[in-house]
Amino acid sequence: MNIQQIKQRFGIIGNSPDLNRAINIAAQVAATDLSVLITGESGSGKENFAKIIHNYSARKHNHYIAVNCGAIPEGTIDSELFGHEKGAFTGARESRKGYFETANGGTIFLDEAGELPKSTQAKLLRILEAGEYIKVGSSKVQKTNVRVIAATNLNIEEAVQKGRFREDLYYRLNTVPISLPPLRWRGNDIALLFRKFAYDFSEKYKMPAVRLNEEAKQLLLEFHWPGNVRQLKNITEQISIIEQDREITAEILANYLPINKKYTRLPAIYQDAVNKEEFSSEREILYKILFDMRNEINELKSVVQDVIGGKTKVDNNSDFRFSEPRYSQSSESQVITNDFINISHNQEKSKFTEEQLSNIEDTQEIVEESLSLVKKEKEMIIKALEKYKGKRKHAAQELEISERTLYRKIKEYGLD
Repeated sequence: MNIQQIKQRFGIIGNSPDLNRAINIAAQVAATDLSVLITGESGSGKENFAKIIHNYSARKHNHYIAVNCGAIPEGTIDSELFGHEKGAFTGARESRKGYFETANGGTIFLDEAGELPKSTQAKLLRILEAGEYIKVGSSKVQKTNVRVIAATNLNIEEAVQKGRFREDLYYRLNTVPISLPPLRWRGNDIALLFRKFAYDFSEKYKMPAVRLNEEAKQLLLEFHWPGNVRQLKNITEQISIIEQDREITAEILANYLPINKKYTRLPAIYQDAVNKEEFSSEREILYKILFDMRNEINELKSVVQDVIGGKTKVDNNSDFRFSEPRYSQSSESQVITNDFINISHNQEKSKFTEEQLSNIEDTQEIVEESLSLVKKEKEMIIKALEKYKGKRKHAAQELEISERTLYRKIKEYGLD
């Protein structure tokens, strides 16, 4: 089976060795009924390889069904895959066939299989081992003859180690592994893909195709491409529509690469786990501020004690002043600054009054007050809001936290 013919049929552009090897494996395994696990980053073209396997197999005249497992809610995925009986759950007004029943004799492509719930993983394992499944709300075992091709952009071995994916299912799916290289590893394939997409969009929008000069081509090859082929296609389409000049320079191309934007690669906030990590990071920042502040307070106390004890001499030709601590906005630092910033050169160690010594002792007691994390966090939020006159966006930037987190904290502390 000729690799070049497969590329032409399925619109695959490129000649990198890793890509050619993946196509060769897909073509060889197509004639068998073995399960295949395709791994690769999002946007690297995993579904194309599932279609290659199906279309070059003995099942090519039967159903091919692609299922995005990550897009189906956990509560309904069993019904989608295996079907359900009438009355099996609220809203089940009639019996329904699942994908495994519909695709009997054909192929099912399970995209993002790493997102399957553990209970569904056990049922999928039963299908792979015995070809048996049970509809939701039924007790009758049914048979199916379906070839399963799975794909994931997760590190599936790591998911197995963390208990998020069944080890036995992993080995059953991974009978033949196919690993797709990310776009950044494919060298000159990137320029070839850009040229192909530019030509396609010129045909679609009835305009001349854009082309890259040498500097722009080099910039294209050096970019990381986290979204892989999908991202390259989107950027090519944007340039084709927006730019009047059909020759694209590096300066023009740089405007479309998100690495040049100040907000690039900021993580999206989603799921409880991410919120917990975010709060943990905020807590670490607060602890660091408090610990640094406490160290500076202790250093300041040591200097004062040395002056009182005669270990440090004061220069009579200049004012004796303590440097302001870095975190002077906190209550402890303000107390110290107010008490000691104006000690002048003519107040030598022998001339400290009882009242002054009493003030120093009081200050030491204030330094040792409780460093409550909740209290300090609340104070910092209040000060940030006051500084920016209630503008939460600017306050969140000052605190180096997201607006979403700031809103949650304001509500939690009753600062509305």
